[in-house]
This record gives sequence, structure tokens and C-alpha cells, in this order.
Amino acid sequence: MSRSTGRLVTGGLIVAVGLLLLLGTTGVFPTASLWDWIPGVFVLLGIWAVVRSGFRNLTGPVMIVAIAGAFLLRNLELLPRGAIGTYWPLFLVLFGVLILIGRGRRRARYGDAAADGDLTAFGVFGGGQTNVTSQAFTGGDVISVFGGNDVDLREANVADPPAVLEVVTLFGGTEIRVPDDWTVKVDALGIFGGTEDKRRTVGPSGEPDLVITGVVMFGSLELYD
Repeated sequence: MSRSTGRLVTGGLIVAVGLLLLLGTTGVFPTASLWDWIPGVFVLLGIWAVVRSGFRNLTGPVMIVAIAGAFLLRNLELLPRGAIGTYWPLFLVLFGVLILIGRGRRRARYGDAAADGDLTAFGVFGGGQTNVTSQAFTGGDVISVFGGNDVDLREANVADPPAVLEVVTLFGGTEIRVPDDWTVKVDALGIFGGTEDKRRTVGPSGEPDLVITGVVMFGSLELYD
């Protein structure tokens, strides 16, 4: 998702919430029951992100769909009130499965080369810096939760473009540095967060060398050269 689109989504959600609050406080329309449907908005956003990316963007959006969907079912009394508190570890299981699926898809496409060109970076309640020098970079996963990641790809090369990097940023920040001759497509879903391209030199138009997917919520994703 582009920066402008991310701002439109965030701004639209804020406007919608504000209008609902106004209708309720002025007594124009009882809005208490409408709040039960708010998680449904995030379910739709997650599904939209998956479809829009051609099913390349899975990890972040699917997690949003799963978590928001669980709260929606609870609000509609289709799920017991205590179920989320009891079974929340299943979200961690799903998260791990999605990471494995992403790695499996890269291995299916690149074969044995994916093992050397695959990246996994975690910044959870902390930060980390990762320098990638693989000359057959295939992509990977960058997870920043209440923390940050600085990924340097300036010495890497993509043998069979595009490489696909899935980014999940929640209450944190992710910085990605790429060679100045790379064409980069950012297709991440921004919810109360966004992406910003701060490169001084943008690669030529055409097929991308790198596709960045994922989700940015209450955080930032910044691209540098």
C-alpha cells in the first residue's frame, strides 16, 4: 500500500469512528450495537490486502483477519466470552505456521537457493540490525513488535526477481536499505501507521527487484538507499 493510500485508510477509519461517537453523544442515533461490528472493518481490510497483493501478502493480513474475526464472533455472541482468553496461544501457532508457509513458498520457487538467500529478522521488545550479502537473495520475514529492525540489503543481489520481503511492524519501526539501482514495490497494509520512501535515488520503472508486503500498525516502515 502506498503512503497516500495508507493515510486515506487511517484517516477514513478515524472519521468513521468520530462520526459514530458524535451520533451516540448527540442522541441522533443509538450506536452502541454498531461498535460490535468494528472488528469487521479490520477483517475486510485484511482480506482486501491479501487479494490486492495477489496472495503474496499473507502473514500480517491473515493475522489481522484471525484476531479481528475472533473478536467479531465474540461480539456477535457466536463465540463464548472467555474463549479468546483461553485459546489466544492459537494466534501464536497461526503466526508460526504463516512464517513457515512463506518460507515454504520461497523454497518451492527458488529450490535449494532459498536456504542461502532467505532472511528472518526479529525485533521484539528490542532492536536488531541485519546485513544481507547474499548474491541470490530471495526474501524473508522481518518482525518488529514493540521494537525495531534495520535491514541492510545494499550488498545483496536478487538473482531471480522479485524477492518478496514480508514485514510485520506493530508498535515499532522497520528500516530497510536497498541498492540505489533496485526497483522496489511496497505493498504493505498500513493501519494507524504507514510507509515512507526516503531514498534519494529511485530505481528505474519496470518489474520490481524487491516486493515488500506485510502490515504496519501503530508503527512505521521506512525505505532508504
